[in-house]
Amino acid sequence: MNQSKKSVSLAMQIFIALILAVIVGLLMQNIPAAANKYIKPFGTIFLNLVKFIVSPIVLFSIMAGIVSMKDLKKLGAIGGITLVYYFFTTALAVTIGLVVANLVKATFPALATTSLSYTAPQATSPLDVLVNIFPSNFIVPISEANMLQVIVMALLIGFSVILLGEKAEPAITTITRWNEIFMKCMEMILKLSPIGVFCLLAPVIASNGAAVIGSLAKVLLAAYLCYILHAVIVYSITVYTLGGISPARFFKEMAPAMAFAFSSASSVGTLPLNMECTRKLGVSKEVSSFVLPLGATINMDGTAIYQGVCAIFIAACYGIDLTFAQMVTIVLTATLASVGTAGVPGAGMVMLAMVLTSAGLPVDGIALVAGVDRIFDMGRTTLNITGDASCTIIVSNLLKKREAKNSIPRT
Repeated sequence: MNQSKKSVSLAMQIFIALILAVIVGLLMQNIPAAANKYIKPFGTIFLNLVKFIVSPIVLFSIMAGIVSMKDLKKLGAIGGITLVYYFFTTALAVTIGLVVANLVKATFPALATTSLSYTAPQATSPLDVLVNIFPSNFIVPISEANMLQVIVMALLIGFSVILLGEKAEPAITTITRWNEIFMKCMEMILKLSPIGVFCLLAPVIASNGAAVIGSLAKVLLAAYLCYILHAVIVYSITVYTLGGISPARFFKEMAPAMAFAFSSASSVGTLPLNMECTRKLGVSKEVSSFVLPLGATINMDGTAIYQGVCAIFIAACYGIDLTFAQMVTIVLTATLASVGTAGVPGAGMVMLAMVLTSAGLPVDGIALVAGVDRIFDMGRTTLNITGDASCTIIVSNLLKKREAKNSIPRT
């Protein structure tokens, strides 16, 4: 309860910092150089701290999530279906976000400011993107914040630990402890978010005036349009074809959990209500008690949409047209990193830093959207828990069909 209050309080602090940044930025429109010289450096310090923690938080949180399973065979049919569904819908979500954002990016302003000057990297072919996913060195991906390579490293090490069995118990304890240490470190850094947002955004407002303010409403509208499209199209089709229930019934029974998720912006806090709603839809406790907590940890459809929309928005603000290879990288990073940021306060901001870094976009752009992150968070959390519930429906139905098939006596 206290942690929840602190989270809400931090969101309010960031919102206040946004308002103050707008006011101070508008007052300093005649002296933007002073804002960049005396205010922005403190924002850069905050940004450096975020960059510092991103690689270790991804490496250890993914490894900790994998080794917690201990025996991959125990996952069985439930785990296999769940993981495939979660990763598939997350990839679809970020793709929808990129498509919709590209359709409306003409309405996003290119900010005319030296503080947002940026040179786009050379285009990379999709095959080169695939090759570059796999690391050739242990230290370089971490030091260069190459998120896709860090994620691959975490997967390889995590599965290796599991395959060692009992011999790896000390390693499991070490991974878990280091994960807790970096989580605590991230929590400390994110407490500085209000200061970071103010010091990064005020100079941008000073140089660009109201152009930034009006654009925030557009990017929020684009994100919520994607949330609705993903829920209505993807979840409706999957629960009907694979889950065997009507979309109308699904959303009707899920309404209480969706409303609570929207108001609380907490996937974990919504778990008890989500379990109750899915049981009314005929899901067994065995399935819901496994799929829903796992979903609250790794299923980030709403957050993935947020990454796609914000990446296009930030790129547009810098006057950058993303290449196909960059967009493929965004899809891969957002999908895989949904595991890596599980349980981290301010996970959307952390994931966005990873996505921007992997696509070669300036991390400074986070300041443009961080102030309204709470508004993004309400919608993306609602979509996240709805996706978790849709998975329980599908897993439950497929298991029932399998059991019915196996129970048929052979002649």
